[in-house]
Amino acid sequence: MYKIMKAVTLAEKIFLMDVKAPRIAKSCQPGEFVIVKMDERGERIPLTICDFDRQAGTVTIVFQIVGASTKRMADLKEGDEFQDMVGPLGNPSDFVKEDFEKVKNRKYLFVAGGVGTAPVYPQVKWMREHGIEADVIVGAKTKDLLILEPEMENVAGNLYITTDDGSYGRKGMVTEVIRDLVENQKKQYDICVAIGPVIMMKFVCLLTKELGLSTIVSMNPVMVDGTGMCGACRLTVGNEVKFACVDGPEFDGHLVDFDEAMKRQQIYKTEEGRAMLRLTEGDTHHGGCGLCG
Repeated sequence: MYKIMKAVTLAEKIFLMDVKAPRIAKSCQPGEFVIVKMDERGERIPLTICDFDRQAGTVTIVFQIVGASTKRMADLKEGDEFQDMVGPLGNPSDFVKEDFEKVKNRKYLFVAGGVGTAPVYPQVKWMREHGIEADVIVGAKTKDLLILEPEMENVAGNLYITTDDGSYGRKGMVTEVIRDLVENQKKQYDICVAIGPVIMMKFVCLLTKELGLSTIVSMNPVMVDGTGMCGACRLTVGNEVKFACVDGPEFDGHLVDFDEAMKRQQIYKTEEGRAMLRLTEGDTHHGGCGLCG
């Protein structure tokens, strides 16, 4: 069992929990995710790791209510327990594995949208802990839906807040801030990391491609099962079939077919749609079972 050490509401329908999981906390890295399960009947829910404390043996998760399972999760309180937590899963962010001399000489721009702020935070925190200052753009629909602002303020080099309705920070989309920083303020970046709703990542990548700025995206929003078995997160990346949960979740954003990913998301929501995907995609429908390509 995995005890919930802390449970707080960050915004409407958005929750943060610190979970006691020493073995996961000991080895996890930015970019990876865990799967939680409340009880024997509970659904497996993949969640990107928001933070971790190796000494305390805790892993921090952030989730938004999107269905019955996450609604049940939101009712859990400090002292309650998850039956299972599996991880770390997926692959860590590239900069964790790369030569540090190359990483520290790059200028990074992180772009977070909505709940995507949670997986961006540990990456920016890693940068700060290694002496690298990164610029961060955080976007939300309204001020009330903005999360982790104080935490991000503590680790970002420069933090830019934007809201769709202008209720806080700048008014407009994250793409407008990117363009302003690059074209008007003449900031130079080597890599952009964008995490948020799929539609947001698509338009960020359209802009950064125009600007000649390499971009990494995390496709965790399309994950369902978290092991490659279900086929929900099947992607086309540079004309190759990939699965967000086993090959990612991070990919070169300029190679991801976002339109296909969003279309599959909608089709996958119905049983008839899932059956059609299995029929049309054949042996490439899923990639984690070891029985197919």
